[in-house]
Amino acid sequence: MDYLKCSLYEIRQMLENNEISSVELTKLCLDRINSTQNLNAIISTCEEQAIDAAKKCDQARKKGEKLGPLAGIPVVIKDNINLVGTKTTCASKFLENWISPFNATCAQKLIDAGAVIIGKANMDEFAMGSSTENSAFGVCRNPVNEDYVPGGSSGGSAATVASFQSFASLGTDTGGSIREPASFCGVVGLKPTYGRVSRFGVVAFASSLDQVGCFTRTVRDSAIMLNVLAGEDKKDMTSAKILVPDYEKSITGSVKGKKIGIAKQFFSDALNNEVRANIEKAIKLYEDNGAEIVDIDLPSLDTALAVYYIISSAEAASNLARFDGVKYGVRAKNFSDTVDLYFKSRTQGFGKEVKRRIMLGNYVLSSGYFDAFYRKAKKVQKIIRQEFETAFEKCDVIICPTTATVAFKLGEKCDDHLAMYLNDIYTVPVNIAGLPAISIPCGKVSNGLPVGMQLIAPHFKEETLFNFGDFYEKHAKEI
Repeated sequence: MDYLKCSLYEIRQMLENNEISSVELTKLCLDRINSTQNLNAIISTCEEQAIDAAKKCDQARKKGEKLGPLAGIPVVIKDNINLVGTKTTCASKFLENWISPFNATCAQKLIDAGAVIIGKANMDEFAMGSSTENSAFGVCRNPVNEDYVPGGSSGGSAATVASFQSFASLGTDTGGSIREPASFCGVVGLKPTYGRVSRFGVVAFASSLDQVGCFTRTVRDSAIMLNVLAGEDKKDMTSAKILVPDYEKSITGSVKGKKIGIAKQFFSDALNNEVRANIEKAIKLYEDNGAEIVDIDLPSLDTALAVYYIISSAEAASNLARFDGVKYGVRAKNFSDTVDLYFKSRTQGFGKEVKRRIMLGNYVLSSGYFDAFYRKAKKVQKIIRQEFETAFEKCDVIICPTTATVAFKLGEKCDDHLAMYLNDIYTVPVNIAGLPAISIPCGKVSNGLPVGMQLIAPHFKEETLFNFGDFYEKHAKEI
C-alpha cells in the first residue's frame, strides 16, 4: 500500500491501528523529499529532530498514553515560521544562516498535538510574490506539471502536500498566498479569519493582513488541522478571544436550504472560460442538492487589488525596517559609516521584489502622499468590509473562482509585474475584509492543470466552509 497517498484522516487511523509506525512513516516522507528534490519544495529538512519525535510518539503509543490529534504525522511548515534550532530564512539571503531561538505559536501547537515537523518549505522571499519564483534559493516547481509555477507565496507548502512529501503543511496568506498555490497545485488551502490563528513567531509581511493557514489533501483534513491551530494566544494581541468549535464535527453532509451568494464581480471577462465552466458546474451541483442560489453585489471589489498593494507595501516597508545589518542577518563587510552599512546590507540582502515593495510602501507613507494613498486605501478597506457584511445578510457562503486562470509557465510573468499582481484579483478582497476562505480542487482544464473553487464565509464561520467544501468533495463525481 502507498501510505504517502493517504489523507491525514486515513493515516491517523492507520497509526492508531498500528498498521505503520511513525518512524516508518517519517522515513517514507523524508525519502520522498529526497527523490523529488527537483521540485525544490523544501528549503531545509529537520531529519534528526523528526526521527527523534517520531520515536517518542511510537514509544508513547506502545505504553497506551493519550496522544494528540496529529500524533506521529509528518508535516511541513513554511520557512517564515520560527521553529527552534532550525533555519528560518524567509527564502531570503538576508536570513540565510539565521537560527530560530524559539517556536512560533502555530509550530508549538503542532508539536503539542504530536505532529512530526520534517522540514521548512520554499516560498517567495518574505512572502512577497505569487509564483515562488522570488526565492533566493531557487524556484519551486508545480508537482502537477514541472514546467509551471506552484503559485505563491506559499508555493513550497502547497507542492509538498501535492507531491506526497507530507500529509499537511502550514503556509501564510496575506493576499491569497495559501489559496492561490492550493488552486494551482490541486490541493485544499485554508485561510482562516484574521485573528483565528496566532501570528506570534511568524515573520511579518503585512501585520494587519497576514494569517496562518494550512494545506491538506481533503477538506476534513483541513478541519482537523484548524482544530489544532485555532485559539487565542496571549502572545498575539490580534488573536481573537472567541470560542473555537470542533470543526470536524461541524461537517453535516448536507447543504439543503443553505444560501449561496454569487457576485457578478467575480465572473468578469478576466475569468478563463474553462475555469468559469468548472465553477458553474459546482454551483449547479449545490443547487441540485437543495442549496438556494442568490445574487449579491460587491460594487467596490475592483478596488481591492489597489487597496491591498498600498496597505501591504506600507506595512512591509515598516516591518522590514528592522533588517538593517546591525541586529541580525546579512551585514555588509565594507562600509564607511552607519548609513552606508544600512544601505549596503539591505542592497545585498534583499531581492528585487522585496525592494520594489519597500520602495512602494515608503512612497505611499511619505509626506504629501500619505493622505492621497494610504489613508484613502484604509477608508476603501472599510467600505469593502461593509459590502461583504451586507452580502452575508442574504447568504451563508459566497462561491467564486480562486484564481482567474490556472497555473502559468515558469518565467512567463517575471517581467510583467502588473500581470503577476493581477493573479491575486479574486483572493485579496478576502484579506482586505479579514474573512475566512478555502480553495478546493474543482476539476481540470484541457491541459490537465487543476482549477480551484473558492468558498468565502462570514467572520469566524470556518465550519460553514468545511461543510460546503466536504459536500462538494464527496459529490464531485456526480458532475
